[in-house]
Amino acid sequence: MTDISERIAATYARIAEVDRPEVWITLREQGSVVAEAAAVADRVAAGEPLPLAGRLFAVKNNIDVAGVPTTAACPAFGYEPSADAVAVARLRGAGAVVLGSTNLDQFATGLVGTRSPYGAVRHAYAPERISGGSSSGSSVAVALGLVDFALGTDTAGSGRVPAALHGLYGIKPSLGLLPTAGVVPACRSIDVVTAMAADLGLARQAVAVMAGTPLPPTGTLAGPMTIAVPQPGQLGDLAPGWAEAFDAAVSRSAERGAELVPVDIEPFLALARRLYEGAFVAERYTAVGPFIDAHLDEVDPVVGQIISKAGEIPAWQLFDDLERREACRLLSQALFTKADALLLPVTVMHPTLAEVAADPFGVNATMGRFTNFVNLLDQAAIAVPAGSVDGLPFGVQLIGPAGSDNRLADLSSLVAA
Repeated sequence: MTDISERIAATYARIAEVDRPEVWITLREQGSVVAEAAAVADRVAAGEPLPLAGRLFAVKNNIDVAGVPTTAACPAFGYEPSADAVAVARLRGAGAVVLGSTNLDQFATGLVGTRSPYGAVRHAYAPERISGGSSSGSSVAVALGLVDFALGTDTAGSGRVPAALHGLYGIKPSLGLLPTAGVVPACRSIDVVTAMAADLGLARQAVAVMAGTPLPPTGTLAGPMTIAVPQPGQLGDLAPGWAEAFDAAVSRSAERGAELVPVDIEPFLALARRLYEGAFVAERYTAVGPFIDAHLDEVDPVVGQIISKAGEIPAWQLFDDLERREACRLLSQALFTKADALLLPVTVMHPTLAEVAADPFGVNATMGRFTNFVNLLDQAAIAVPAGSVDGLPFGVQLIGPAGSDNRLADLSSLVAA
């Protein structure tokens, strides 16, 4: 017990030292955290197998933690959950202890981490830049070493983008693998809970616990390994140095034994654009639209505009989008008959806070170029640290069909820097 008490005391000292109050919406009282850790230690002493004993984690504040207000970064929306979300309950049941709930782009609508009344979440190492969102506080809490792992959500890239910008592994599981009971919906049909950590093994263990499945064995990468990569010229504009960093990840995968298959990614990029430019965004109105319409003066103006306007989208547009998605789904199925995974950058740049403030809609839309389509096609994905550019992390993602979660995690060793 002494070791964990000292570790918790050091953690709170570190929180004070880094002085990043915007990371947290609610930081639990230190004594409560110590008491919970002591109870875990007693369970371990009694012989109970607790694979996550001694681990501290943070929870994005659109995921319920009993006794901690859930706000989704909108105080007027807030409520007091009486029970943990199922995913959180399973982690606590395995011995992990919640340190607090983290800031996010309001209602998980954004990839920038600035759309919150609790403050724009600054990047862990470059505070003039964005953290990425919407799971912004979770990524910074891990990157600063305040917690061992953190939970986010990912509908359009909200778990992968901040993980990549901080050099973390970000596991975006297949739809339905992890329970979403106790999660404030963004787009209910494509929302997932995600885990991010600096250590891939820990992130995988957290996902396995939340899924209620055994942790898969590691080091099982064998057999032919085929990685699909974009055809030349299809990535579009990237930040200076990022195209070269991506090419280096592609080269690493080949050097480590993967066969590379060039594929046409334009249909996927076109579908990605439809997530916000088409009718799919109307599902966000279903989730919180009536609340926003009734509280326009109490929500982030950018988030309010996006979701409120989504209530005006005509029905015919949804059917057009569904037809386009089905065509893209068939292309996806064909792709994964000849490749284990598709390798892409996670995002396109790492903007400054000032750049986002000057163009909040345009920058955010650009950030999702390579992430928006994944859940629409019921695919799994993992963000992988792939080096650095100008001293800041650069990340790639491996994307695979539903159910390929473990295979993607194994394949990450091919591209990781």
